[in-house]
Formats: sequence, structure tokens, C-alpha cells
Amino acid sequence: MPLSPTARRTFRQVLAPDRFRSEVPLAPHTTFKVGGPADWYADVRTADELAAVLQAARTHDVPFFLLGTGANVIVGDRGVRGLVIHNRARTIHVDPDTNRVRAESGAVMYPDLIERAVSAGLSGLEHYVGIPSTVGGALWQNLHFLSPPPERERTMFLEETVHSAEILTEDGTRKTVGADYFDFGYDYSILHDRDDVVLAATFQLHRERSRARMREIVDANLQWRAERHPPLDTEPSVGSIFKKIEGVGAGRLIDECGLKGARIGGAMITHRHANIFVNAEDARAADVCALIELARDTVARETGYRLETEIDFVGEFAPPTDAAPTMVPKDPDLVTAADRARAQ
Repeated sequence: MPLSPTARRTFRQVLAPDRFRSEVPLAPHTTFKVGGPADWYADVRTADELAAVLQAARTHDVPFFLLGTGANVIVGDRGVRGLVIHNRARTIHVDPDTNRVRAESGAVMYPDLIERAVSAGLSGLEHYVGIPSTVGGALWQNLHFLSPPPERERTMFLEETVHSAEILTEDGTRKTVGADYFDFGYDYSILHDRDDVVLAATFQLHRERSRARMREIVDANLQWRAERHPPLDTEPSVGSIFKKIEGVGAGRLIDECGLKGARIGGAMITHRHANIFVNAEDARAADVCALIELARDTVARETGYRLETEIDFVGEFAPPTDAAPTMVPKDPDLVTAADRARAQ
């Protein structure tokens, strides 16, 4: 997508030339490592830069997509038209007098924000370790995880710690809002239905838990995820592909259909967890989409359930691959969480 000379000048008044570029590959900026290039790519490093680039995009009618860790998106093989704004605004400030932590919306939840809070003796965020997300993304989806072990008695939600946030509204107003503004729900905030963008968030934490106990929770939650999720550095993925179905897990349905290890092109359903697909080798978005359809069609035919994806599809997608599905046997050295449960 071409930009007018005026639009290009506006963006370059905000960002240095090496941080506003054209035809930038997006695969390296996502956790699945698939997808084509962005027509235009803006690398923002502060909340002020983020606000200025957003304002410029709206002023010049440039369609944009806001990218954080790239953990919940699949980018099409033909790339993204318009502008991709990569939010890397990551300044964090701890106020020991109020037990509050302010983080810009591009700060990564773990390790950056959570480690900073735990090191300061502030509790409330340690539950969310290991989930790839920026602060902005965490508010967008109301990040959640199980309460501390050993009880694991309920689900903890990020909304329990949110004090306030600085946002840029869809009409261009920059203001501070309280937690009630977000209308949080399960995997939901008002940001799903508005074009407001979080610039920074402030979390109200507490000192009622020792650093040693916080470290125990961090370690236990990281171990829990390691037993169920493939390591992103060697097996790129986007986490769960399909939404939960009331009373039955999507992964369980896929597993019951015998699809663990199913592979199309470079994309594969991991043996660790049937609701997680991995980039086994040079996968294309077309491979991933074909594998999604294989799982969805098989589950519908054999169980009657219709699976719905919970990830975002961004950009332009090529026709589905015509590669035939194959089955990859489980590595005999791999011990999954299901294996451990059966052994108990």
C-alpha cells in the first residue's frame, strides 16, 4: 500500500528512519514464526511515540494493526496491507509508597514486569508468568491463570490488580481511566469493541506475600506450563488454537479423534497438548489454516462439536495448501502432563 509523501513525512517526524520502514517481514516478530511482510512497519519505543504514530495513522487514513509479542496472531503469507505498529514501549516505574507499578503498554508481562514487581516485594502479578503478552495485550484479554498451588482453587484475573490506565481513545483523546472502564470478563475487555488503545497501565499490588512465596508461585507456574506447552524457542506456536467448550476441552476432543501428531506441511499438532499447533519446520500460514480445518472437520464429524478459533488472523492469506496430512509418531522420550496423570 503506497503512502502519500505527506503521510511519510509525518511518520518520519516521530520516528527515526530505521524505525519506520517498508516491506518488513513479520514472521520473526510473532511466536509462530509464520507470515509475510508489512507494507509499512513502525517500531515505537515510548508511550508518547505510540500515541503520535496512532494519531498520524488516523489523520492520514492509514489502516493499522497493533503488534505486541505476536503471541496470539497468525499473519497471512501475503503479509499485511497498511501499517503494522510494533509496540515496544516498555518503561516501568515502581512506587514503593503506594505499592503501585506503572508500565507502558509494550512492556512484556514476563519477565520484565513481573520480575520487577517481585524484586520490589510487590505481589499480585506473579500468577501470570510464562504467558507471552505485553501489558496492553494482557488488559485487552484480561489475562488469567490458576490460583497458587497446591490448591489451585480458582482462576486469577488481571483485572484484580488493575488500578488505572492511560489510553488514547478512538476519537484521539488521551486520558486516564479506572479499572471499571474496561468492563472485564473472561477473555474480554471493552477494548474488543472499541478502537481505544492502552498507552500505559498502573497496577495496585500488595506486600502480603513474602518474596520466597512469590518465587515458589513463579517456579510452580512455569513448571506447570512447561509440562503442557512446547518451548517457543524450539517449537514456535501461538498457544491454544480453539476456544474452550463448556464442559469439555477442545484439546480433549482433538485428542479423542486421534489427531495428536497430525502434520500438514510444516505445521503439526503437538503431542504435548492437542489444542496447540507448532511450527515444526518452515511452516506457512496456509499449512496452519489447513491443519485448523482438518481438526475442526474431524471433530465435527466424529463428535458433533464445532470448534471455534480463539486466535486472530491478520493480513492476506494465500489459498490453503494442498499438502496431504501425515501422522508424526510421539517421541518416546517425551513425557506429557497426560502421561504423568496416568502414572499417578
